[in-house]
Amino acid sequence: MSTVNIRRFEPSDAAWVIAQHGQHYAQEEGFDDSFGDLVTQILKDFVDGHNPARERGWIATVDGQRVGCIFCVSIGAYTAKLRLFLLTPQARGQGLGHRLLSTCMDFAREVGYSEMVLWTHESHRAACALYAANGWEMVDSASVHSFGVDLIEQTWRIDL
Repeated sequence: MSTVNIRRFEPSDAAWVIAQHGQHYAQEEGFDDSFGDLVTQILKDFVDGHNPARERGWIATVDGQRVGCIFCVSIGAYTAKLRLFLLTPQARGQGLGHRLLSTCMDFAREVGYSEMVLWTHESHRAACALYAANGWEMVDSASVHSFGVDLIEQTWRIDL
């Protein structure tokens, strides 16, 4: 039986998070390198200046191997933003996404945020279904050309 663990993000995980996002979104979505640049900047900002009392990242592992990540960052006194949520293909469909999402949302509640928001794309159907099943609501949607492809961006939010 596999050992599944969700642990706090460490700076040494950054290269893995960047590589997984770049690889996944290039292969599955056709994104260009500008997406990897965005992920790199998000992680650099997090590592260099996050407030550990109000912001956190987590890494999911199976038998010691990284298979997923999620981050909670502050965008205001009462609003947290969910960022960089990813599961590798082999980790999907086992409830691990729900565990990561719950971990992130529970943390946000515990440290005093009253709402969370996130930005995603319509093509991330499984993630969007997970958000909806956990009480999130899509509050905005727009057609854009980003990362070298045509997309429908979505903004979701939830009251905590």
